[in-house]
Amino acid sequence: MCILFVALQTHPQYPLIICANRDEFHHRPTEAAHFWPEQASLLAGKDLEAGGTWLGVSQQGKMAGLTNIRAPELNQNDMKSRGELVLKALTADGINHQWLQDYSRFYNPFNLLFGDENLLQCFDSRSKTLIQLSPGYHSISNGALDDIWPKMARGTQAIEQHLSTNLKPDVDALLSIMTDNTQAPDTELPTTGVSLEWERHLSSIYIKHQEYGTRSTSIILKDQQGKLHFTEVRYDGKGRNLGREEFFIEPNILA
Repeated sequence: MCILFVALQTHPQYPLIICANRDEFHHRPTEAAHFWPEQASLLAGKDLEAGGTWLGVSQQGKMAGLTNIRAPELNQNDMKSRGELVLKALTADGINHQWLQDYSRFYNPFNLLFGDENLLQCFDSRSKTLIQLSPGYHSISNGALDDIWPKMARGTQAIEQHLSTNLKPDVDALLSIMTDNTQAPDTELPTTGVSLEWERHLSSIYIKHQEYGTRSTSIILKDQQGKLHFTEVRYDGKGRNLGREEFFIEPNILA
């Protein structure tokens, strides 16, 4: 996952709204979002290479999502798959600060967002800090929570403007925001340890590149009655739409 935008307790009808893009190599095998047969309460896409996921929700109304922290100098080849962390956060036992403190060293650097509209937290594995998100708009990309990278500011502003002027969020409008491929000027690019050419590619909300880019967009809407609406749209290396999935989880099956 490359970028997550969160609107927490900002909309009168939808206390939790998440817009997320997963960026990954296009050759990495992936399964579209679905309810997992082996974990019936889990709705998520699946990384078929390592078996984990980048973003998911549970029938108990919880969500979890992960972004890699872009720190090439800290990456090691023998680490565990970070997709396991999302699965653990969505299991019955869940995940907590002590576990993350003890075991995050076995994974390459990451941000893990997990919880629900009542308690949404983000763990930064580099600083080993767990932050409870305050009501408002937040963004998480490949640095720290709420870093002011151009694409983070651009997406947050666009989502805030849409939600503040619409009684009901428009999924298609949010998808449009998440497919904005505007690149930042060189003078505004962050320095994250990759080449200037890749800093340019990675500076847009939607990354279009034949080798590595945005593979999918997910929109999660949770309303005041507890109903979850989960949308996923998938893309190929040329930016073509590969399919769209829509799921609704009714509040009568939420714990």
